[in-house]
Amino acid sequence: MHHRSFSNTSSGSPYSESDILLAGFQSHPLVPPGPDYTSLLSDEILLQVFSRLPISQYIFNSLVCKRWLYLHGRLVRSVKLNEWWFLNSGRIFQRFPNLTEIGMVKACIRMSRNSGIVLSYKNWSIDFGTEFSGKGFIGENDLLPSDLIDCGMEMIAKWYPNLRRIVAIGPSETGLLSISNRCETLQELELHCCGDFSLKGISGCRNLQVVKLIGCIDGFYSSVVSDIGLTILAQGCRRLVKLELCGCEGSYDGIKAIGQCCQMLEELTLSDHRMDGGWLSALSFCGNLKTLRMQSCKFIDSSPGLDQHLRSCRALEELHLHKCQMQDKLGVKALFLVCEAVREIFFLNCWGLEDEVFGTATVCRRVKLLSLEGCSALTTGGFEATVLNWKDLQRLRVISCNKIKDNEVSPALSSLFSVLKELKWRPDSRSLLWSSLAGTGMRNKGGRFFKRMKG
Repeated sequence: MHHRSFSNTSSGSPYSESDILLAGFQSHPLVPPGPDYTSLLSDEILLQVFSRLPISQYIFNSLVCKRWLYLHGRLVRSVKLNEWWFLNSGRIFQRFPNLTEIGMVKACIRMSRNSGIVLSYKNWSIDFGTEFSGKGFIGENDLLPSDLIDCGMEMIAKWYPNLRRIVAIGPSETGLLSISNRCETLQELELHCCGDFSLKGISGCRNLQVVKLIGCIDGFYSSVVSDIGLTILAQGCRRLVKLELCGCEGSYDGIKAIGQCCQMLEELTLSDHRMDGGWLSALSFCGNLKTLRMQSCKFIDSSPGLDQHLRSCRALEELHLHKCQMQDKLGVKALFLVCEAVREIFFLNCWGLEDEVFGTATVCRRVKLLSLEGCSALTTGGFEATVLNWKDLQRLRVISCNKIKDNEVSPALSSLFSVLKELKWRPDSRSLLWSSLAGTGMRNKGGRFFKRMKG
């Protein structure tokens, strides 16, 4: 029971976890252990007690004894596999019998664990010892064979019929079919390095609501998800609520199929897309789309077509543009025409957002919230010319936009500031207006509002 006595020192302690564990084994070697009163409690009662403890305490509790280790495994619901043998040997099913979420990306990549080089992307990282090829650091030979991955997914489907979320890389249609046939409660699916026809395997996931497809990641791997795959996905998963396409190809036809078949779709995210020209006009088929996100896109639409052929998404409420290149005025203008009904617009570190490009947003006349952050090409004049056209504007956030200056704020813009419900104004570190808002309560309200929005 020594571990429990040391567990409270884990926060704010000068000792590392290894020091604590070592002390637990070596302290008082001559003192006989006291009676274990927890042996009088049933497994059910102990599970109720453990379930009410912070998750950060799970590891410490599991090290007390074999019984506590056994009970700890029954509380765990989510696991990310690092080693394939842990799945292939069946040990994961004995150790964690009640999983509802499982990630197996890292376990499916055959890389040297002792190379000393770690490559990271967002929430996952890999160790590798191979050279970079034209297709990326992860080549076909660096992934486990698809039949082996399929076998692992079949084992997961057999042991975890109540699975709700799975993250996989490189499965074929066979592996995905085993999941869709047995895991009827599956709601979230994330697929890396998948092709068009492998998506046939998820046609049986009738309750699938959240899907993320990663076709190509520059520097890591390259696979193709095109209109064929998007159409297969649309026809098989009609209850989609959220869809994210990362590094995927496609065109008008693929987006149209998504809009027509997935009528419950509320959120669409495009990251680093490879869409053909004209895809924007298909967004109007997404009748219930409320949120559109574009992240790290090198272009918006290379050939949007005539303005009169662009119909708007009437239900759209939020437009998020993060780290996108927006120097193409025609593509940006077409985007705002399609999103003219939007209520909230967020720009974050968008390159090429100059005055003329930003001015095309005046067609969005219902904007109530505008957030600008890291848009260094936009000037005070261009910002003012557009913002004053939004008569319904209630909340404004301007951060790190260095060409927007306090001394260039006109009386009309000052009048707008005075009637806003929320204002966060910090275009640069020298902003006098930001410091002058101290004590008025306006800056604090804005801070609370945007903090709540982020949450």
